[in-house]
Amino acid sequence: MKTNQDPTLNRYLTSDYLQKNPEWDFADTGWKAEKVYKILVKNKQNPSSIVEIGCGSGGVLLSLKKFFPKASLTGFDIAPGAKRFWKKAIKAGIRLELADYFSLKEPIPDLILLLDVLEHIANPWSFLTNLHSRSKYIIVHFPLDLSAMSVIREHPLMKVRDKVGHLHFFTRRLAISLLVECGYEVIESCYTKASLTAPQRSLKTKIAGIIRRILFSINHDFGARLLGGETLIVLAHPKSSN
Repeated sequence: MKTNQDPTLNRYLTSDYLQKNPEWDFADTGWKAEKVYKILVKNKQNPSSIVEIGCGSGGVLLSLKKFFPKASLTGFDIAPGAKRFWKKAIKAGIRLELADYFSLKEPIPDLILLLDVLEHIANPWSFLTNLHSRSKYIIVHFPLDLSAMSVIREHPLMKVRDKVGHLHFFTRRLAISLLVECGYEVIESCYTKASLTAPQRSLKTKIAGIIRRILFSINHDFGARLLGGETLIVLAHPKSSN
């Protein structure tokens, strides 16, 4: 996709994203890979080919290789800045390419990963619809930035918009609605307890985690909508056109 078609991509095609995120969130990649593995095992899925669109540092695929050592692992990203992190993954036999996945003629993999991707895309509806014919199963990881507290304070929403480029904000039901609207059947969705277990948590998040833990134990949906601090992982597949 050309930058004059979508100016929101400029931050990834230039050095802007790398300057604001010099580690490219590599510290969280093992944690995300474990969430991917668990939802696959729970649903008796053992993919032999996995493609990650928006693979970033390649850390998720590198971690997944431990869980699926015989699988073909491939990652695509449009951001030149991400390549500096790829050496270890490539050495491990993972194929990583600087390319727009939709511009390539690739075989349909067993599984496509979209981990923290859709919130960055100007038109996620078009993206998911175009992916429909090129996927058997997909796993989507959504940061759930939208909550009562984030709307009242507003600063958290503006911060993730500026620092990491989130253009769309989700709750659990909004995220699932997006997938359904684009012709996907949700097999399973679950909270990840990111504010309680993710590696990259600020001191403030850890302190607030005490209150979140109590609310989540009473009503997880309500707690997530009130205080935020959650992410959602979803396993889905395209609905049959028949």
